[in-house]
Amino acid sequence: MAKFNLKRALFGLLTAVLLIPQPSISYGAAARIKDIVDIEGVRDNQLIGYGLVVGLNGTGDGLNNSPFTKQSLQAMLERLGVNTRGENMRTANVAAVMVTANLSAFSTQGSRLDVNVAALGDAKSLQGGTLLVTPLLGADGEVYAIAQGAVTINGFRVDGDAASVVSGVPTTGRISSGGLIEREIGFVLGAQRTLRLALRNPDFTTSRRIALAINDFIGIPSATPEDPATIRVNLPRNFNGNIVDLLTDIEQLIVETDLPAKIVIDENSGIIVMGKDVRVSTVAVAQSNLTVTIAESPTVVQPNPLSLGQTAVEPRTDINVDEAGSNLAMVRESVSLQQLVDGLNALGIAPRDLIAILQAIKASGALQAEIEVL
Repeated sequence: MAKFNLKRALFGLLTAVLLIPQPSISYGAAARIKDIVDIEGVRDNQLIGYGLVVGLNGTGDGLNNSPFTKQSLQAMLERLGVNTRGENMRTANVAAVMVTANLSAFSTQGSRLDVNVAALGDAKSLQGGTLLVTPLLGADGEVYAIAQGAVTINGFRVDGDAASVVSGVPTTGRISSGGLIEREIGFVLGAQRTLRLALRNPDFTTSRRIALAINDFIGIPSATPEDPATIRVNLPRNFNGNIVDLLTDIEQLIVETDLPAKIVIDENSGIIVMGKDVRVSTVAVAQSNLTVTIAESPTVVQPNPLSLGQTAVEPRTDINVDEAGSNLAMVRESVSLQQLVDGLNALGIAPRDLIAILQAIKASGALQAEIEVL
């Protein structure tokens, strides 16, 4: 009998616990570690070079207006055994260009990369041109690749005697697989015993969550958050593999990201972007529209016939000021981004006016978010 009563008591206690309302938990955006961090040493390197594009149909640089193009052309011809010093060169089929490219991490010698070409002088179009051999230099001044090939552009230019038509930007182009890598960057990732992961959006909470996720997966404390943007990962001694194997395993782990509340404003285009954690306290807002209209309607005054007077123009300006009144509108304390947006939309204002209102609410201390103006 005592055992039966004990079972009934435990069943009742369990039922009571299950019936207690559980607090709602709000989860942020979840992402893979590989999508939110950069790995130390795994990065692109920017290359740049100066070259000549030839074969243009009269749309190249004017040699009188672009002396660097003329000097480059003469130097190139001299290297090929053609002496043009002192000669009057009038070709319009050559253009000086800047060539840029990105050398991907772990690119090997002999592989190819895409290059971008942009006119440096007063060339009208690079359509139909061919880039001559151009060395591409790194930040250290060393040559890492060579570029050459036919230039492909996304626009065109057509000139007539009295008009011209331009579509896109015909003075920039691209050469697909036009660069040939001549030098590799010496970095052996597999030989490393420790690496650092750099957060693309630094945050204390996200940094700690990444370290916890890595340690839970490995089973021993191997990851340490050093600051909001850096997590150091050490290769465990008993790990069956190198650092590349470890990165392959941990980059697939799912981590809940966290960011501070922020409002981004682009005043030039009137774009406003709000984060999900933006909150506002109860505040009253009034906004009035002041419209000033200025109209000029000058009149011409003619002198009397056979008089010595002259025709004159008298200015006439009409100014109209219209101020549209607006009552106070209440934006109540919001618990979600949707309720905040609904409250601001209830004011019935344009995005550009909303920018000024958000800045005023921030100044009053009622907006719990950071405002970043682009």
